[in-house]
Amino acid sequence: MLRPEKDVEANAAGAADALPVIGYETPDESRPASAAPTETELETESPGGSASGGHDPYAALRYRDYRLFVGGWVASVIGAQIQDVAIGWEIFKRLGSDISKGSWALGWVGGVQALPIILLALPAGQLADRLDRRKIILCSTLLAALCSFGLALVSFGNGGIGWLYVLLGLGAIAKAIGWPARSALLPQTVPAEVFSNAATWNSSAFQIASVVGPALGGLLVALGAKKAGLHSHGGPGTWLAYCLDACCSLTFCAFLMVLRVRSRPQGGAPTRPSRFASLLEGIRYVFKTKMILATITLDLFAVLLGGATFLLPIFAEKRLGVGAVGLGWLRAAPAIGALIMGVSVAHLPPMKRAGRAMLWAVAGFGAATIVFGLSRSFALSLLMLALTGAFDNISVIVRHTLVQVMTPDRMRGRVSAVNNIFVGASNELGGFESGLTSGLWGPVISVVGGGIGTILVVVAAALIWPRIRKLGSLQDAVVVEDA
Repeated sequence: MLRPEKDVEANAAGAADALPVIGYETPDESRPASAAPTETELETESPGGSASGGHDPYAALRYRDYRLFVGGWVASVIGAQIQDVAIGWEIFKRLGSDISKGSWALGWVGGVQALPIILLALPAGQLADRLDRRKIILCSTLLAALCSFGLALVSFGNGGIGWLYVLLGLGAIAKAIGWPARSALLPQTVPAEVFSNAATWNSSAFQIASVVGPALGGLLVALGAKKAGLHSHGGPGTWLAYCLDACCSLTFCAFLMVLRVRSRPQGGAPTRPSRFASLLEGIRYVFKTKMILATITLDLFAVLLGGATFLLPIFAEKRLGVGAVGLGWLRAAPAIGALIMGVSVAHLPPMKRAGRAMLWAVAGFGAATIVFGLSRSFALSLLMLALTGAFDNISVIVRHTLVQVMTPDRMRGRVSAVNNIFVGASNELGGFESGLTSGLWGPVISVVGGGIGTILVVVAAALIWPRIRKLGSLQDAVVVEDA
């Protein structure tokens, strides 16, 4: 599972705070990629709720500001996915494709990106609730673009691998600062009654980007290496990939400059408590709102244990023998499955048993991960990864909807930050864990063991929080002012 993340806001006077029960699935942020990270959301409602009560699956797309926000954000996700493929391939090839060394090196790619999320998520969430969210996103995106240009320079000059890690860490700092603001800004791009639909299409947009990005990244790296006849490292395609990522980030900035967002609800701004108490308020809210705590905890351990994304360069090169182009498609496969699932959910009636759907989906994610780890067939591996994305998107839909709809607007930044720690950091920590276990016992045991662990986590979550099994339609989710 990967990361993701999204936000919606349009032009509608009411505050996103007044999100009592909005049709279809409620908001949710993407993950990347499903993993995604990954970055995604779902929803389906008619703007303003048509008098006829008809179901409008394209409600959110009818709003200009939502289209601008999602369009720019999708460009940035495509760039990030291209960079992810390039950095994994370059580091693995620079180490001579040694599985043991490569496993540790790829694991540290996740490790250096997880630390900033853990350390900065809460302060970034507080900033998102106090300052102009759009300006925060602009500054963080510009910093990320500079880091990508830095990666291009290091790759072009064949500089030390250590510099790649440093720049990845700086880029992760930028993303950690901007993530809560981006999540909290989403509800300001559409009216409250179509927020769920916006989240649904956000998720689908993320998955489209997660298909296009890896495919382009793999093709670019492969063509660059072939043209130069280089096999010791990634070749010229890698630094071109980093430059393209920087350009995509700048495109997002351009879209943000012309975005018009609804004013935030008045009242409830966290000005009375001390800064430290305000910082911890998001944690307190999550731990007292058991439904939110249960869903993000389930997601945390599923992503931490079940993710195989960071090890895909090893599977592509050593187990499946498909090279950089194949790696791109392996990275894209989860997003293809998630996209199909997201579009299906957007056109289907609301889930009537969202809790059970989430539990079965996470269990299915674990089972598909096990089969992928054992597979030696490229086609079967693609299918299993696509299934992990499809199952993961169901979990994303339920979790993000509950997090956004049940949280008052005045706290969305801080609660999104906690969600970021649970889910965003788990993607990177999952990569570190995969690299560690793969270095010790091999990639197959690492992936298969993670899939088994994911299924055990589902069983434990269902027993610890029985309310998950009883969760019905997401339409019944309401804002919880005092958890």
